[in-house]
Amino acid sequence: MNKPYKSATRLLRAGRPHQGWVNTPVTRASTYVFDSVAAWRDTRTRREQERLPSYGARGTDSTHALEDALIELEQGFRAKLYPTGQAAIATVLLAYLRAGDHVLITDAVYEPVRRFCAEHLTRLGIEHTYYSPDGHGIEALIRPNTRMIYAESPGSLTYEMPDLTKLSTTARKNDCWLAVDNTWASGLIYKPLTLGADISILAATKYLGGHADVMMGAVVTNDRAWRALERATIDFGQTVGADDAFLVLRGIRSLPLRMAQHARNAMQVATWLLDRPEVARVLCPALPGDPSHAIWRRDCSGANGLLTIELSAAFNNADAERLIDSLQLFGIGASWGGFESLAVPVQLNTTRSLPSATPHGAMFRLHIGLEDPEDLIGDLEQGLSTLTHSPRSIRIS
Repeated sequence: MNKPYKSATRLLRAGRPHQGWVNTPVTRASTYVFDSVAAWRDTRTRREQERLPSYGARGTDSTHALEDALIELEQGFRAKLYPTGQAAIATVLLAYLRAGDHVLITDAVYEPVRRFCAEHLTRLGIEHTYYSPDGHGIEALIRPNTRMIYAESPGSLTYEMPDLTKLSTTARKNDCWLAVDNTWASGLIYKPLTLGADISILAATKYLGGHADVMMGAVVTNDRAWRALERATIDFGQTVGADDAFLVLRGIRSLPLRMAQHARNAMQVATWLLDRPEVARVLCPALPGDPSHAIWRRDCSGANGLLTIELSAAFNNADAERLIDSLQLFGIGASWGGFESLAVPVQLNTTRSLPSATPHGAMFRLHIGLEDPEDLIGDLEQGLSTLTHSPRSIRIS
C-alpha cells in the first residue's frame, strides 16, 4: 500500500486482492490438498516462517485478508485472530509468561482478565501485581522476574491513559514485554505499536465489527514479539470462521466514519450532561479537564462513544440503576462499539484492587451510538428527571 495515502483511504483497500473482487470472498475450508508428498512436506516446513495455505485452522483467504487489514490499521508486523477478545488476552498472557514470572497489570483492566489472573495465572505459578491506571509509580513495582507490563489505554470504565512512551521505556530497560489492550481506539485513533508497545490487543467484537453481530478478538505485534504469539495461538488451537472474518473486514471499511460520528454524538451528549445539576463528573479523556486530556491530545487522533457518568452526592447506586431502567433509547447490555446506545451501572469497588485518590459517587457508563444525539439527550433528560423528582432526593436536597 502506498503510505502517503490517508488512513481512511488505506482501510478501504487493506486486505483486498490487488485486482478482482472488491470484497475478498468468503473461504469456508478445513482441508487443503497438495499435488505431492514433497509439496505437502515443503509447506509444513515453510509454514513455520511463512503464511501459506496448509490447513483451515491456520487460516484461509478470509482470515488472512482480515489479518492484513489489521496489520495496516495498527501499523504492525503480523496479526492473529481469536473467537473473543478475552481469548486474545488469555493467549497473550500465556504466550509470553512462564511459571516463576511476574506480570504488572493495570488496575483498570477489563474485569474478566482480573479473574483470569487470580484463577489461572496463579495456578500456573505466575505472579501478578496491579499498578495505578495512569502508570505512576510503576518503576518501583518492577521485580527481577517481571516479564510483562500489561496496560489498557484508556482503562476500562474510568479511561485513565498512561504515558505509553514512558511505559515502553520502562519495559525495555527491564527486559519486559509491553502489551496494550487497544479496544477503546480499535487501532484507528491510537496506535500503541508506534508508541513503543510490543503487542496490541483488540476486541474486534466492538468498533471493528461495529454492528453487534459478531464476536472476535485480535492481536497485532511487532517483529520481535511475533514468534511467541504465533506458536501459542497454534498450540492453543485458536482460530475463527471465515464468515466472522468477512463481517469484521466489512466493518473496518466504514470504521473511520462510524468512529467519528460516535465521537461527535458523545461530545454533544457529554457537554449537555456537564451542565446538569445531577451530574458531578463526566469521564472521557477527550473532555478538557479530564486528568488524561493532555496525553489524549498528544497521542490520539480522535475519540469514541464511551462516557462514564458520576452522579452528584445526593444520589446513590440504586438511583443510578433506576435512571438506567427509565431510559428508552439505551439498551442495557454488555459490550459497546455497535451502532446502538447502551447503559450499564458501574461499581468500582468490585472492579478495582487499589484505593482511589478521588472518591467516586454513584456511576453508570453510556455508549453513545449512532442515534440522533438530540433524541439521546431527550431520553437522558427524562431519566434524570426521575431522580430529581423522587421523594428521597427531595428530602436529601
